[in-house]
Amino acid sequence: MPGFVLRPPVLRRSNVPVVTDPAEAVRRPELGVLSAMAHGETEQGATIASAVLPAIEGLDDERARLYYDLLYNSLNEAARRALEAMMKGYEYQSDFAKKYVAQGRDEGRIEGRVEEAVRALLSVLRARGIAVPDAARERIVAQKDPERLERWIEKAVTAAALADVLDDPS
Repeated sequence: MPGFVLRPPVLRRSNVPVVTDPAEAVRRPELGVLSAMAHGETEQGATIASAVLPAIEGLDDERARLYYDLLYNSLNEAARRALEAMMKGYEYQSDFAKKYVAQGRDEGRIEGRVEEAVRALLSVLRARGIAVPDAARERIVAQKDPERLERWIEKAVTAAALADVLDDPS
């Protein structure tokens, strides 16, 4: 269109209210998140986060996940530490948070099981006097399947050579 000039409105930080009232954040969680995005780097970041965090918990999983991420990434380092300190010992109320805490615990258990199995396998091989070259050690350490590591441990107990342990057709 001839002569058309687009002038999009610009929302400046000064136009975004600082939301520090938890009741306001619950009424308008998007405004609370926007407040954190605009003012989270200021000295008010921790106060904003403490007001907005409870409001996010009542939202559906998809929005809550997005808003938590936006909130956390909008804060200055001191506010992030304050938010993390607020969360220590906190018992999550939302199914959203409980699901991700449980997922993290499960992943941690599997990682711990894998690390334990790697140590056990290397110990059995060492006790049996079976040399483990660097490439084989890297392969063992890189293995993330706990069941495969357990099979390798079982084989290592009676194996005559490393190839008898790691040559796994399954």
